[in-house]
Amino acid sequence: MILIDPPLWPARGRVWSHMVSDVSYEELHAFAARLGLPPRAFERDHYDVPSELYETAVALGAAPVGCQELLRRLTRAGLRRRKTVRR
Repeated sequence: MILIDPPLWPARGRVWSHMVSDVSYEELHAFAARLGLPPRAFERDHYDVPSELYETAVALGAAPVGCQELLRRLTRAGLRRRKTVRR
C-alpha cells in the first residue's frame, strides 16, 4: 500500500510530504511515476511530494497517515533505509 504523510516538511521554499510503500520499492516507483514525480524526488526509502500534489496522490490511492504511522509501517515492512553517518 502507498502511504503519504501530511505536507509538514519545509524545504527549498516549499512544504513537502513523504510518500512510501509498505510493500515494495517497485510499487512505490510505479506510483510515483503515475503521480508525475521525477526519479530525483526519491531519497533512500521515500519520495518527497510537494504539497500541491498531496490531494492528487490521495485521489490516486495513497493512504493518508500520520508521520509516526508512516515510519512504523515502513520499518515493519523492512523497507526503512537510514541515513549513513559518516565519521
